[in-house]
Amino acid sequence: MAGKKNTETAKSGATAPVNQDHFGFKNVPEGARQDMVNDVFDKVASKYDLMNDAMSGGLHRVWKRHLINRLRPRAGMKLLDVAGGTGDIAFRFLDALGKPEEGGPPSVTVCDINPNMLEVGRDRAMDLGYWKNIEWVEGNAENLPFEDESFDATTIAFGIRNVTRLEAAIKEAHRILKPGGRYLVLEFSSTTLPLIKNLYDWYSFNVIPTLGRAITGDEESYRYLVESIRKFPRPEDFAGMMENAGFIRVSRDQLAGGVVTLYSGWKV
Repeated sequence: MAGKKNTETAKSGATAPVNQDHFGFKNVPEGARQDMVNDVFDKVASKYDLMNDAMSGGLHRVWKRHLINRLRPRAGMKLLDVAGGTGDIAFRFLDALGKPEEGGPPSVTVCDINPNMLEVGRDRAMDLGYWKNIEWVEGNAENLPFEDESFDATTIAFGIRNVTRLEAAIKEAHRILKPGGRYLVLEFSSTTLPLIKNLYDWYSFNVIPTLGRAITGDEESYRYLVESIRKFPRPEDFAGMMENAGFIRVSRDQLAGGVVTLYSGWKV
């Protein structure tokens, strides 16, 4: 009967349903989202850090400093920063180590899927004198181009929500960590505190796209970035995904009234 039903469907001209993904609040065909996200970051790469300052009033620097403080960089630690193309986390990590000498081996690897973001980061590294301390690698968080158990720690700051398959990215982070390694994720959250939520929503949907248009000439990319926050799992759900991937002692630090969450987990 099943075979007959398939034949009749074919004769009728009906097509199989297309699996759906989301791009912000828009439904898009599965597999299309990654190219659309890449296009966003192609457009915003040159002004990405300037917009971070404008959107957060400079608070993103405080949140990233908190991540580094929780990481506790130490001599000999080998860090992988995923989706960190412009180098913000890498530079802070090196600063915390006391800016290693240029002749030493790279102590931090930056992996980003977008070559334009990596180009911005390399240029900044040259200006800051870090060009020999960082390895820059183009790669996808869902299929990292590194051997098993290669790093002591891995971080991703404000990039995980742009990943298409979250579970795959978390499992990859677990795979490349050495036993005893740490995974830190810094990401925006959807706060549930009524007063903060109302102000946050108004600011996100009215001010941030306007800033994007004024500073980068691109309103739609920043509208997507705002919408992507609302589509990201709730903090307790994302922490559960980390536990399902094998991380232990998973914790959540909610910052700025829950607007941002820092997740931490360990590999045994």
